[in-house]
Amino acid sequence: MARKTPEVNAGSMADIAFLMLIFFLVTTTMDVDTGIIRQLSPPPPKDAPIPDINKRNMMTILVNNQDALMINGKPADISTLRADVKDFMSIHPDDPAYPVVELKTFDYLGEIQVSRGIVSLKSLRGTSYEMYIKIQDQIAAAFSDLRDELAMQKFGKKQDKLVDPNLIDAINKAIKLSVSEAEPEDIGGK
Repeated sequence: MARKTPEVNAGSMADIAFLMLIFFLVTTTMDVDTGIIRQLSPPPPKDAPIPDINKRNMMTILVNNQDALMINGKPADISTLRADVKDFMSIHPDDPAYPVVELKTFDYLGEIQVSRGIVSLKSLRGTSYEMYIKIQDQIAAAFSDLRDELAMQKFGKKQDKLVDPNLIDAINKAIKLSVSEAEPEDIGGK
C-alpha cells in the first residue's frame, strides 16, 4: 500500500499575502516631488530687440557648482538673501545705488511708486538642486513680503487675507515677480 503525502491547505496563504501587501502600502511613505510653481512668460518674437537694462536696475545673483552665492560680484549668504532682495526691490527714490522708481496708476491702488528692478539669477552646472530651490524660495519670499507690505498699507491686511481677487491682482501687478533666469553654464571647469 502506497503512502499518501499530506497536503498543506494553502487557501489562507493568499489572504495573508494580501493583508501583508495592504499593510506595506498603508505604512510606506513616498517621497513627494518638490518643484517651483511659476508661470513662464511667452518667448519673445525672434526679431524682437534686446531690451537695454540700466545696470542700476539689475541685482545679479550667481551660484557656483560648490553652492557658493554671489550678489553683484560680492560673496553672499543664503540666510540674508531674502532681506537683500527685499531691500533692493524696495522703493528708494533718488538713490543711485537702487533701481529707478517710477510713478504708475493701478486700479484699486491709485498712483504709487514702483521699482524697475530686476533680479537676475544665474547658476553654474553642478549647482545642487537643493541650493537652487532655496534661492528661488528666498527670492519668492522677498517679493511676497513686499506684496504683504503694500497690501497692509493700502487695505490693512496681508495679501493672503484679501478675499477680493481684483485687489490681489492689483497688488501682483504693482509688485511683479521680476526675475530673469539665465541658463546654467560651465564656467571655469567642474
